[in-house]
Amino acid sequence: MDRSDQALTKVREFIERRDFAADGRMPPERTLATQLHVGRRSLRRALEVLEQEGRIQRQQGRGTFVYAAPAIGTAATIPAARGTSSSARPAAGLDAILDYSNPLEVIEVRLATEPAMARLAALRASTAEIGRLQTLAAKTRAATDTAGYEHADALFHRTIAEAARNALFLAFFDTMSAQQRDAGWRRLGEHAHCFKRQAVYAGFHESIAAAIAARNGQEAYAQMLRHLGDVQQYIYEQAFPRSETAQ
Repeated sequence: MDRSDQALTKVREFIERRDFAADGRMPPERTLATQLHVGRRSLRRALEVLEQEGRIQRQQGRGTFVYAAPAIGTAATIPAARGTSSSARPAAGLDAILDYSNPLEVIEVRLATEPAMARLAALRASTAEIGRLQTLAAKTRAATDTAGYEHADALFHRTIAEAARNALFLAFFDTMSAQQRDAGWRRLGEHAHCFKRQAVYAGFHESIAAAIAARNGQEAYAQMLRHLGDVQQYIYEQAFPRSETAQ
């Protein structure tokens, strides 16, 4: 990991610990660089990334402020563009589209988006989020029933979406997740229908969590791609059994 990535990780952990003033004000750059043992240049680059993500706001003459962390199930608070209001933003139309979708289409879209989220999470996840991923991966392996597995699995994938620190990805992920609660997905999707499938999926979860913990974005991307590719293959086999496709 280069110095800029190290600085970014340390600032994220600083924010996670909430080591700033009650009003969200962070220490001056010189003080923060000394506290985190990073260079001023690397710190500035890290702050630029966080500002682009909407996690902080730098106000000339006042300092740098941390936005409140979003609650589970809500998108991050990001300021509206100048000249617009949040109420004026158009609502997403995906909900209506998903009414006419199916598990095969959903997994195709997950394959196109979640590996990218995993790669971003490897760079941006806090220490607490990495620990949560490792715990949830272990829970998917230890689950003794379908409900327990589904709960741990859903939290595992959403934690990755949160750790990617991209509000659009997170909103899109939540919309797609709503589709996965329908009857068709529950019959064909990524769930522990048998201990063999549970072990396979849990192994992928552990590999993904390990890659994110190692800050290896390329490996996190590859492992998520393999994991969802395996889910896609299972869905296809269940939707189109060999006896049916051979006719």
